[in-house]
Amino acid sequence: MAFEAGISPKQLRSPDVVRSSRDTYLPRALAADLRVRIAAVLLNAPQRAVISHRTAGALWDLEIPMQRPDDRVHLTVSTGSAVRGRADRCAHRVPFSDEDVVRLDGFPVTTPARTWRDLAMELQPPALLAVTDQLLLRRCTRDDLLAELVRRPTGRGAARARAVLPVADPRAESPMESVLRWLLHEARLPTPDLQHVITSPGGRFLGKADLAWVEEKVLVEFDGDLHRDREVFVRDLRRQNRLVGEGWVILRFSSADVLGRPEEVVAEIRRALRRARSAHSPASAL
Repeated sequence: MAFEAGISPKQLRSPDVVRSSRDTYLPRALAADLRVRIAAVLLNAPQRAVISHRTAGALWDLEIPMQRPDDRVHLTVSTGSAVRGRADRCAHRVPFSDEDVVRLDGFPVTTPARTWRDLAMELQPPALLAVTDQLLLRRCTRDDLLAELVRRPTGRGAARARAVLPVADPRAESPMESVLRWLLHEARLPTPDLQHVITSPGGRFLGKADLAWVEEKVLVEFDGDLHRDREVFVRDLRRQNRLVGEGWVILRFSSADVLGRPEEVVAEIRRALRRARSAHSPASAL
């Protein structure tokens, strides 16, 4: 195809050109652009191929935590297709119908609900919960996802999807916050209130908590990279002082905590809740 377009072998060997697979070349300046890579893959993919899985998730603006980088274009092809994966693409053979596909940015892409069910085949529950929270916020209703489970009630990922969906909440404000929530769910800790607005007895706004146990006056904050900004850091300190002054216990965790020492994170939250409950009722325990 390149030769038919008048591109010579010498031009293909230029430093300005990147070979993404055995017969696919891209301008180096555009090689990092996802949509350019998708277009290149679709040029020699089967006619009914559809963009799916992690690549569909990226097109639907989903942030998937806890995953290794993967620049391949993921596409689903018919179960009888002989197409194979290459360096620039990953081919999935899962049955699909026309109702599973929409046009997005000019590409055939699995619907948000179908993308969710496909990702359930590959993601572990914490990451799947993060995806589910985002979809409920921007793309799907809970009924949409339930309907997808009804259509594919068995097979790989069905049990994970069924376990995660009841825990999902569109109020989650970051993927890692969702990951932390799954840890608490697995540990059978009481379900926190998300994005709880805290006011003083006089009605003055004190702040909003990522996760809050209101009766115990315990709140948990997930601090992402944004909180390293000096202005945000100063604002966080002032808010924390106001909340502590009103009797709230505040625990703050980073991704290094949630991913690197999850058992300790759960234990610290459990201890804080136990102390708070003991202060109210010595006989209560978690």
